Amino acid sequence: MDETLVKVRKKFYYLYRAIDSHGKLLDVKLSEVRNSESTTAFFEQAVETTGQIPQQLTTDKEVSYPGAIEKVLGKKEEHRTGRWRNNRLEQDHRRLKGRYKPMRGFKNPENAERFCQAYDEQRNFFSFRRVHKDKRKEIWKRADFKSKFYQLKKKFIKRELVWKQSLLTI
Repeated sequence: MDETLVKVRKKFYYLYRAIDSHGKLLDVKLSEVRNSESTTAFFEQAVETTGQIPQQLTTDKEVSYPGAIEKVLGKKEEHRTGRWRNNRLEQDHRRLKGRYKPMRGFKNPENAERFCQAYDEQRNFFSFRRVHKDKRKEIWKRADFKSKFYQLKKKFIKRELVWKQSLLTI
């Protein structure tokens, strides 16, 4: 779990993001301030979205995290902090920022949160499993990608898709 800054109408907002151990997005929340109330709200939203409480949590050394973790998740959860333990998520911020920076920020906070969540979820959906020495030919990889794309397109046309990670299963 980590937060990053996102520019909305020339003002910076905190974008809280959580990923699992495989790098898949769990939840996203945009907040105007970074304090214990917003952190607690994010943890509650993430637990509600995923439907489960994590066994261990890796964060940076932000002072609002321990209180929020204890309040929402309890004292049993292992809270890991360290200098390089959160690097996976820090590197994951690059993809999002690389996409939104050319747009020069967002116009309103609701659209910013919706874009960040949708962008991460579609990236998770279309990412293919990288296996060492994958023997499949490129034509089969493209066919797999196209089938995922058409499944997603069909759901959009029928308006069955809701942008929540737990509901995005095909």
